[in-house]
Amino acid sequence: MVKVRQLPTRQRVRKALLLLSFLLFPLTLYYFSPVLIIQGASEGVLGASALVFGLMFLASLLFGRLWCGWACPAGALQELAEPVQARRASRRLDWIKWAVWIPWILLIAVMAVRSGGLRRVDPLYQLEGGVTVTQPYWYMVYFVVIAVFLGLALLFGRRAGCHVVCWMAPFMILGRWLRNRAGWTALRLVAEPDRCTACQACTRGCPMSLEVSAMVEKGDMEAAECILCGTCVDGCPSRAIRFSFSAGK
Repeated sequence: MVKVRQLPTRQRVRKALLLLSFLLFPLTLYYFSPVLIIQGASEGVLGASALVFGLMFLASLLFGRLWCGWACPAGALQELAEPVQARRASRRLDWIKWAVWIPWILLIAVMAVRSGGLRRVDPLYQLEGGVTVTQPYWYMVYFVVIAVFLGLALLFGRRAGCHVVCWMAPFMILGRWLRNRAGWTALRLVAEPDRCTACQACTRGCPMSLEVSAMVEKGDMEAAECILCGTCVDGCPSRAIRFSFSAGK
């Protein structure tokens, strides 16, 4: 009989939260829409997705990209694909999402200025009933999003969509960069290089394809693509990595 290795408790909780988020995605897709922000800005309206992305930025000042590792439905989909394609994604793809995000932000700003500024906050803008499935159009959008993120993960490796096309990640990357420059107390990973045995378990297990072992060796665990999933923490046999709520550089 083949013995199935049980995940650590924290990872079981994380995977369960991700799965729940993915199952709810047909209902919540609207709240992550990059298109509705543009449409809302053209009419002077601050809609739900703009508010959500703003909250992500604010939360990242304390929790970095915790959302990505613990609650993102697109991240959940990509981790579900990992048994099929477990290859590490190339970090050379990271710049692409910025090439998408920057023009998108500029377009939002232009549309807001042309409409005379943002004059109204409406969390249910373009959405009757508050859930996505009330409008058939959103089913098509849902399957397109699923195809893009799943396809990238299957073609290019672990969480490739997070590296290439995610329009939410830059908000949190900028928030974490700001908190690091300010030296604020926040949730982060801390390494103890003296305890590291260079077994590479952390690097092999990282869903974001980071060179975690090299980060541990340097004693610097800050990385823009780290999603604070804790896979390296729970997978390290020598306990050389841990979570810490502390001030950083």
